Amino acid sequence: MFSLLDKSGRDRGSITLWFLLASVAMIIVLGLAVDLGGQVYTQQRARGVAAQAARTAGQQIGAPQAIRGTAVEASPARAAQAARNYLRASGMAGSVDVNGTTVVVHTSDIYKTKFLSIIGLNTLPATGKAEVRIVRVLNGAER
Repeated sequence: MFSLLDKSGRDRGSITLWFLLASVAMIIVLGLAVDLGGQVYTQQRARGVAAQAARTAGQQIGAPQAIRGTAVEASPARAAQAARNYLRASGMAGSVDVNGTTVVVHTSDIYKTKFLSIIGLNTLPATGKAEVRIVRVLNGAER
């Protein structure tokens, strides 16, 4: 620890330097807690939006085949459009892939930091992914 002595040999000003260093360290720790917590929240939201968009897409089944009981598949155009509409309404960027009975939705968002911008970290990325599979079930067994 640094110490400044005055003419009489007494310590003068040593607490100021310690307090300054401790304050900077506490601001960085507080920044990590707030901003990493914010990123986790944004990540959870990205995953939730992806799951709901995939669920919405999975509900867009091809009615003629389903009614006849021959097949249960997502109507690709309607499913993709439903998921994109959900993403647009949520304000989140993402992509949709429909392949037969499987719908995959990827989302991405950015958390703008509150404290960590002091040290140059202005944004933190957050992504989400959800996959649904459409199945035909008869008496509790997949067909």
